[in-house]
Amino acid sequence: MEIRSEHTHHVGRSVDEVWDAINRVDDYRVWWPWLRRFAAEGVVEGDEWRCTVQPPLPYSLRFTISIDDVEIGPDERRVAATVAGDIVGTATLRLSPSDRGCAIDLGSVLRPDNRALQVVSKIAPWMARSGHDWVIRTGLHQFRRRAW
Repeated sequence: MEIRSEHTHHVGRSVDEVWDAINRVDDYRVWWPWLRRFAAEGVVEGDEWRCTVQPPLPYSLRFTISIDDVEIGPDERRVAATVAGDIVGTATLRLSPSDRGCAIDLGSVLRPDNRALQVVSKIAPWMARSGHDWVIRTGLHQFRRRAW
């Protein structure tokens, strides 16, 4: 089962302020207590983030996020990444100005690559989708509350 998602969230901060916050990778585990393990140098091309996520489901996910491309424009920031481990696929982050401050666009195409998760996804696809959506929704909410 492949999960495709596109989420946009607006924060009342500038693109530069949001980008600065996103680059504080040492704060991630404080912002997101469900991020059980996290190791990263920063939002830089070539970095490989090691993650363990515990959504409110009876399983955790272990994966790496390889930062493939970082584009820093005058008004926008964009990050493209490859995900490998219990889940595999691609993800993008784009920051751009909006009438409400900064638009945070998150996109991903992910699928389970762990046998147990593949079975769960076939038997109960709603569970995989629910876990994914919970991480995105909760993560954006917590980021907005805790990053400043």
